[in-house]
Amino acid sequence: MIMFWITFLRSVELFMSSCVHLLFGFYIFSSAVAGDLSQVLNEYFQKSKVNNVEVKVGNLVNGDERENNANDLPPIVLVHGIFGFGKGRLGGLSYFGGAEKRDERVLVPDLGSITSVYDRARELFYYLKGGQVDYGEEHSKACGHSQFGRIYEQGHYPEWDEDHPIHFVGHSAGAQVVRVMQQMLADKAFKGFENTSEDWVLSLTALSGAFNGTTRTYLDGMQAEDGRTLKPVCLLQICRIGVIIYDWFDIPWLKNYYNFGFDHFNMSWKKMGLWGLVDCLLGNAGPFASGDWVLPDLTIQGSIRTNYHLQTFPNTYYFSYATKRTTKIFGITVPSSIRRIHPLLFIRVFQMSQWRHPVDVSPPYKGYRDEDWLDNDGALNTISMTHPRFPIEQPSRLVENGADCQHLQPGIWHYKFVEGDHILFIINRERAGLEFDLIYDSIFQRCRKHVFRKKLPTLPNQIHH
Repeated sequence: MIMFWITFLRSVELFMSSCVHLLFGFYIFSSAVAGDLSQVLNEYFQKSKVNNVEVKVGNLVNGDERENNANDLPPIVLVHGIFGFGKGRLGGLSYFGGAEKRDERVLVPDLGSITSVYDRARELFYYLKGGQVDYGEEHSKACGHSQFGRIYEQGHYPEWDEDHPIHFVGHSAGAQVVRVMQQMLADKAFKGFENTSEDWVLSLTALSGAFNGTTRTYLDGMQAEDGRTLKPVCLLQICRIGVIIYDWFDIPWLKNYYNFGFDHFNMSWKKMGLWGLVDCLLGNAGPFASGDWVLPDLTIQGSIRTNYHLQTFPNTYYFSYATKRTTKIFGITVPSSIRRIHPLLFIRVFQMSQWRHPVDVSPPYKGYRDEDWLDNDGALNTISMTHPRFPIEQPSRLVENGADCQHLQPGIWHYKFVEGDHILFIINRERAGLEFDLIYDSIFQRCRKHVFRKKLPTLPNQIHH
């Protein structure tokens, strides 16, 4: 009888979670469509005025001057997180809530929404530099997808090099994508670009950065035993089936509007047919069979595997905002608010605050303690967001006030705690209100005024000739 009720409650929780996520996805999609329709209607009914031409002619010189000034600035690149999208997807909807309009030169690349951190890092490089995305021969064969992907006829910043470095701002998994790409630059891992170096990245700012994984992956269906495989019945299984079917139908206008990013796996009905679909659904082929998607990268074990190969570099500035929506009452960690937690995340904030690692499973690292992982923002644990900690903790410093941001030291993670859930600073600017403006203004101001490279520092006993 007890097992029956446990199974029943788990089924109800899975049903409710699925409904909430589907409704939120439909809300985002319908909002984008409504926004596009509204814009089209406004343009159709709006009457052109003669003085518009005069204003444009009068402002032409000043406009060109502003554009030239903006072109002299290193771009700030906003990298979206899981289920995210860049400029050009979902119509005029902005993943970063319109924050890209707060600076003169901001780029918002569209990367795979749930593809692996590795694949997204490769895509980010070619988005900026130009050319056809090359996922690497060895990786592509191991994961069962095409070696080459999307073609960028013209890179969005083709002059990118050590003398023209870039600022990056990554939300959630987007921050880890930038770290992986920077390591690839240091390792000269892009064929045909032998002059790359880690110094192409001037700064990295993480908004709720997924550096050390999250216990939510286990709640959503990843096996705690290995951090790679899925439980037979879980939220991620529903997600997996939905993504496979979405890609298999391959409806052009729909995929142009939103794409999960698995085109290089060739899951379209035109390429794999009906039996290919069955093979993917059974878990014998595709990204979910090979593990080349983002969720295994977001487990604690997966993050440790990734971090093992990543460094923090001495000439790059690092900053992170760690979000939290929990508090302690009589020593018990609970959600800190009801009204200020998004409905999509409220249940997960509570569940993550009560997470306990299975007693019959080996802990993910030596010294693991459940209590370290209780504070969270509904998607990531707060301990994961401050700076890379496992398997080797990177140098870091807590920032308690804005003045500390004016004296940053390269090669060290400067982190700050923010009261908010995981999606407070994306999608809906009105929800975060004034805090939204303050956060992004401080990020862009720091990039423009306090983070720059005069010259490479001289190491002890080293003389530059």
